[in-house]
Amino acid sequence: MSDMGSDAPFRQPPRKGQAIVAFDFDGTLTIRDSFTQFLRWRAGRGAWALGLVRLAPAVASYARDRDRGRIKAASVREFLAGVDRATLQADAQRFADRIWDSFIRPDALACWNDWGAKGAHRVIVTASPETTVAPFARRLGAEALLGTPLVFDDEDRVTGAFAGPNCRGEEKVRRLRAVFGDDLRLAAAYGDTSGDTEMLQIADEQGFRVFTGRP
Repeated sequence: MSDMGSDAPFRQPPRKGQAIVAFDFDGTLTIRDSFTQFLRWRAGRGAWALGLVRLAPAVASYARDRDRGRIKAASVREFLAGVDRATLQADAQRFADRIWDSFIRPDALACWNDWGAKGAHRVIVTASPETTVAPFARRLGAEALLGTPLVFDDEDRVTGAFAGPNCRGEEKVRRLRAVFGDDLRLAAAYGDTSGDTEMLQIADEQGFRVFTGRP
């Protein structure tokens, strides 16, 4: 298998002493889950409906075990397996361009820009695949993007698997510390679900559900 589909430009090292600020993406910077919206948009109405029928066993399993990573992987296999990386990246860019104005929370964007003006190293930490969030991160000017990386095969096509655990809960902290060091202390962190709790706990400023604006 080839490398896992993470977007290398979003691994800029912070300057010595630079404040690091982490933002969850779905529901925090955006008004709703981006990955579900992307899959639905890309599939089209008919294929989306058919895919949901095929995912019924995975949904039933999720109702029992609440394993978000497993049901997300099932969705990737159903809607993206076999898609080549370049096509996926291009589709993700078109999707981001199409929905940006109706998708990004204005108060979250103002906070993001304010931290940028202060010279902070801004990191998006998301359970969504890095490849689909990357166009948003580029437009925001993110210094780093940490998400759930997809696996691509030797022909650079989506296999339907992830290269690691679903990036939520303790995994968000593990990923942050893998990049920025075990002694990482965030200047601030923002999130909107229980999957962000551990990340907020290592931040001096903890913003939980502080963004409510809609475009």
